[in-house]
Amino acid sequence: MARTYLDDDFLLFSETAKKLFHDTAKDLPIIDYHTHLPPDEVANDKRWENITDLWLGHDHYKWRAMRANGIPESHITGDAAPREKFEAYAETIPNSLRNPLYDWTHLELRRCFGIDTLLSPETADEIWERCNERLSEPDFSAQGLLRKFRVDAVGTTDDPTDTLSHHETVNDSSCPTRTYPTFRPDKAFFVDRPDLLNAWLDQLGDQIETFSDLLGALKARQEYFHERGCRMTDHGMRYALANPCHESEADRILAHARDGQAANPEETDQFGALIMYHVGQWVAEKNWTMQLHLGPRRNPNTRLFEQLGPDSGFDTIGDWPQGESVISFLDSLSEINKLPKTIIYNLNPRDNAVLAAACGSFQEAPIRGKVQFGSGWWFNDTLQGMEDQINTLSSIGLLSHFVGMLTDSRSFLSFPRHEYFRRLLCNTIGQDVEDGKLPNDERLMSNLVGNICYHNARSYFGLPHHTENLLA
Repeated sequence: MARTYLDDDFLLFSETAKKLFHDTAKDLPIIDYHTHLPPDEVANDKRWENITDLWLGHDHYKWRAMRANGIPESHITGDAAPREKFEAYAETIPNSLRNPLYDWTHLELRRCFGIDTLLSPETADEIWERCNERLSEPDFSAQGLLRKFRVDAVGTTDDPTDTLSHHETVNDSSCPTRTYPTFRPDKAFFVDRPDLLNAWLDQLGDQIETFSDLLGALKARQEYFHERGCRMTDHGMRYALANPCHESEADRILAHARDGQAANPEETDQFGALIMYHVGQWVAEKNWTMQLHLGPRRNPNTRLFEQLGPDSGFDTIGDWPQGESVISFLDSLSEINKLPKTIIYNLNPRDNAVLAAACGSFQEAPIRGKVQFGSGWWFNDTLQGMEDQINTLSSIGLLSHFVGMLTDSRSFLSFPRHEYFRRLLCNTIGQDVEDGKLPNDERLMSNLVGNICYHNARSYFGLPHHTENLLA
């Protein structure tokens, strides 16, 4: 008998999977430890004028799909009216079958708006009106959505120059969700872009002229972040930076950049590698966690990059070798006993086994799963991508210590993606039980699922338990 799309047992294809999801995974709180949620919008309990503002304003996944569907840029990032942009998205969605965007869209409509109608040109008017009516209700706000989805904690992504005042506002308020900053010093690598680097250095600290000055300013900001609850760094790179130059060479590179002379690619990588070598040690000393996001090819479409700027939905999967540089970087810190807890996310699925195995080479007591092969990220945040990540980790490492799903999202509507992941996880484990590949031990399987969905992350990141607030 045919299943009904998005019914209570969506993606659950065995009785064991259904029991695991409904009895264990479904109602656990969420720890979304890596996001790009704007902390000011949490602090100000942001509300939205219309569904386009909330749904399409910053979502690169949707923008890419709309372009692939032939929608003009005026109706994506341009100056078309919000209603017109929404109608263009409604035109796109029926053409996104088997893309995760189709599932995410309808999960968000159901879970956030209580709408079970499929989005299409024919239903666009009805859904536009119903969504906008819901947006006007008192509980539909940034903090209202965090409460609705029982979000225990979120990690934002923050530049070292940020004041973090919005995090303090949230955490001093009645909002039940704790908001944690994440230290992302990527702009310190921009010696190949002196115009950007120099403006940023002038914000970072006074009279930064030498490499030692730069390290001192970054270290001071790390201390500032630590005092305000930060316990993670994040680094976005094409590949791990593992061949540092000498500090005297870094002084020369920085001096030239301060004078407006761009570093070449080799110098840029070596300069960044020296920064990473020091930052990695600081992370270990503070018992933080370091996140490495590896593999994106940024801005490949030159004409549209020049027209629309970065982060407009054109980035793609890079094709660089990853294994050797990751191993060299991890080993450089391990050699001096300063390797921190680390999560490695890769964008090219070709590298799954290489990076999962590299993680296994640097595990060390007393931390369980000290070096993590991270959740399926970006182009791997799909049913196939998440299954591949789970299966690779299961084969090469210990799935039981996996810290689970994150959204990496800028949208407050993305929390149903945790449900999507939990259903997939329960189906994978449940099918293995029914096939006799795993024991039919309800307690053992429930512990596995519950730990991956929530408890491992809380323990790994050292987060206090706020569930009682969420249940109030």
